[in-house]
Amino acid sequence: MSVPADPNRVIIFDTTLRDGEQSPGCSMNLAEKLEMARALADLGVDVIEAGFPIASPGDFESVQAIARQIHGPVIAGLARCNPADIDRAADAVKDAEKPRIHVFLATSAIHREFKLKMTSEEVARRAVEGVKRARDRCADIEFSPEDAARTELDFLAEVVERVIEAGATTLNIPDTVGYAVPQHYAAIIRHLKKNVRGIDNCVLSVHCHNDLGLAVANSLAALGEGARQVECTINGIGERAGNTSLEEVVMALHTRRDYYGLTTGINTRHLYPVSRKLSHVTGQTVQRNKAIVGQNAFAHEAGIHQDGMLKERSTYEIMRPEDVGIPQTELVLGKHSGRHALKQRVAALGYGLSDEQLNKVFEEFKKLADKKKEIYDADIEALAENQLQEGTGNLWTLVGFTSTAGTGSQTSAAVTLRHLDGSVRRDAAVGNGPIDALFKAINRVTGAAVRVVDYRVRSVSQDMDALGEASIEIEYAGKKSRARAVSVDVVEASALAYLEVVNRVASRQLRDRLKPTDNVPTEAVPAG
Repeated sequence: MSVPADPNRVIIFDTTLRDGEQSPGCSMNLAEKLEMARALADLGVDVIEAGFPIASPGDFESVQAIARQIHGPVIAGLARCNPADIDRAADAVKDAEKPRIHVFLATSAIHREFKLKMTSEEVARRAVEGVKRARDRCADIEFSPEDAARTELDFLAEVVERVIEAGATTLNIPDTVGYAVPQHYAAIIRHLKKNVRGIDNCVLSVHCHNDLGLAVANSLAALGEGARQVECTINGIGERAGNTSLEEVVMALHTRRDYYGLTTGINTRHLYPVSRKLSHVTGQTVQRNKAIVGQNAFAHEAGIHQDGMLKERSTYEIMRPEDVGIPQTELVLGKHSGRHALKQRVAALGYGLSDEQLNKVFEEFKKLADKKKEIYDADIEALAENQLQEGTGNLWTLVGFTSTAGTGSQTSAAVTLRHLDGSVRRDAAVGNGPIDALFKAINRVTGAAVRVVDYRVRSVSQDMDALGEASIEIEYAGKKSRARAVSVDVVEASALAYLEVVNRVASRQLRDRLKPTDNVPTEAVPAG
């Protein structure tokens, strides 16, 4: 890839499929790599480093398949500075629309002495030979002096100058072990720009690792000194503590365009979907507080923050969630939330409460928030329902139940419920296991027609006689409700949790509630 015509355009080189895949637990098969490569192309990355072809037959096949099937980005294959590696990489990427061979060789004193056991002159000569061989097979050649951040500056400049003369078109300066800090790394780039002949005819690239948590900061510092390619990965995955996070560096440039004056070709609205796709493919979840794509990145719980957000979004958000592909800001209700946020959520759920009722709900909400880490909409609904029912109690109460299950026998359950009017009603059902039978028996008594969308049971503590917690989520009339209950008997806990959500559905059917649409003006709207 030649030097961009726009000096302010930053090339995004994605190495999720190569360096990222080297992260423990993140290996991918061919189909998964192709799926991710298509997503990266749609995202708008300029270069996809598809793998290390010499590493295994599977790696060669995946790089070759991506080269043949993915159009748009440059497709790169990694190779050490030896003939076998370079030839294998060339064969893997030769069918790409825009192929690249990325060759590397360590240059730091510690690598020369302990890993390569080579002199400085031998390293420089091998680097030149590798670039020349790659250039004979491909016009687009990238060279990386591995562990450049710990290489003597004069020797690093010498090697870089010699590989430029040999035909390298992109020069990548890796902080392989995450040793650099921003001022130090910027000084390296500045030194090379000042002292290497011909460097302005190449794309100067950076590849930073996150061992000190500075990968993004170091990459941005290098861009400030004239680097114009950033090597990065989705979600920052990679060796050890990971690589520069693509979404973080891209959104830093996007959000602070006033400071950096730089652009990328990334469609930022694809960032969150691609992050989720990678998590699904690798099974590696993103930490909740991860910048840009974490679950909490656009979530606010503190009352002061929520109040500011409700008045003006920009008080506490420097980016719009929609710009990274997240549908909307989430005001998380918890013990730090204020009355304003609760009032908005209650109204959004369709409840019209008086100020007195809202005050009581807020008091109960604070008590509940001290006991639970997460407050769901279903919890808010329950609190609102309690106020609207003014102590009338649940429509149905569990009196007792029995269930049978065993190998070779039909599973059944019988349940006894007490209605709010004092009557006691019983029924039984068979099902696919004791829980299914119990839920069906409850449905027969209550006449409920709800759909279970999630059901889980877990131990509250580690003892054999520990309490069991049942968690259930149901859907009715397009709305979801959740409930939890605990008991030493997990079947009883399941019955109590299920009955709680059934009671909520039943109470809705008994009383017309205020809906959000009731607030729509009734006067005629002129035809447009």
